[in-house]
Amino acid sequence: MNTALAVAGSVFVGLAALIHLYIWVLESIRWSQPSTWRTFGVTSQADADTVKPMAFNQGFYNLFLGLGVIIGLVLTWSGALEAGLALVFLAAGSMVGAALVLILSSPKLARAAAIQGAAPAVGIILLVLALTTA
Repeated sequence: MNTALAVAGSVFVGLAALIHLYIWVLESIRWSQPSTWRTFGVTSQADADTVKPMAFNQGFYNLFLGLGVIIGLVLTWSGALEAGLALVFLAAGSMVGAALVLILSSPKLARAAAIQGAAPAVGIILLVLALTTA
C-alpha cells in the first residue's frame, strides 16, 4: 500500500467525518436557533418547528456516518486494515451517495451537495489509489 496516498485519503475522509459531525450538531442540537435553520433554507419559526423532528433524525444519520469513518480510520491505522477500510468505504461511500441524491433531487442545493460529498469522494479515490499502487 502506498502510505503517502493512504495518509492523504485518510485526511480527506477524516475531514468528511468532521463535516458530518458538525451537520449533526446543527440539525440535532442547534436546530431551534434561527441562524441554524436559515442555513438550511427554512424561512420561518413555524416551518422550523414543523421539520424539527425530521432534521433531528437526519442529523443522527450524519452522526452515524461520521462515526463510521472515524472508527474505520482507527481500525485501519491500528492494524485491522481490511475491516477498517471496509467501514471507511461504506460510510464515506454513503456520504457520496447522499450528496448525489441531494444534487439530483434538488439542483439548487449543489453547494450543499459539494460540501457533503467532495471530501469523502476525494478520500475514497486516494484510498483506492493507495491500495492499487506500490
